[in-house]
Order: sequence, then structure tokens, then C-alpha cells
Amino acid sequence: MRVIPLRDKVVVRRLTAEAKTAGGILLPESAQRRPKQGRVLSVGDGRLLKDGSRAKPQVNEGDRVLFDDYSGAEVNVDGEKLLVLDETEILAVLD
Repeated sequence: MRVIPLRDKVVVRRLTAEAKTAGGILLPESAQRRPKQGRVLSVGDGRLLKDGSRAKPQVNEGDRVLFDDYSGAEVNVDGEKLLVLDETEILAVLD
């Protein structure tokens, strides 16, 4: 199933958490940090402006983005956890 966001919303899949520390210690799932990065799966039409036009979104499908720990709403779609964010909650696009 494809999730199509509305207005200035963005659907993101979080990157997987690191299961091993820099020193090589394996971490249990409960001790792993939630990643603050993800891949953009789909983007809405853009924010509605006062004159009735839409502002072009600043992110595109496939972009790797950085966001805060507790940004957006987590949803389950076909057994996969996705994150629906406002475009303003995205802090940066990573190369």
C-alpha cells in the first residue's frame, strides 16, 4: 500500500538502528537509540499560501533527511512503521 500525504506532510521510513557500538559491543533492541535519520517515501502537494497557490516542497522522494527524536506521528502500514512529519519538522537534507 502506498501512503500519499496531504498538504505539507512528508512520509519517512526511519533508518535502522545501530546494533553494535564503535567498540564492537552488541546492543539489545531495548538499548538501541531511535535513529534521527530517514528516507523520504512520499511528499504532499505543499503548503497552501494566502493567495491560494501552493509552496513547492523543499524535499523530494528518496532524500535522506534529519529530524528530531519525537517529531511526527508514527503509523503502521502493512506491518511497517512509517513516520508522517510536517515539512517544517525536517531539520536538514543529507547528501
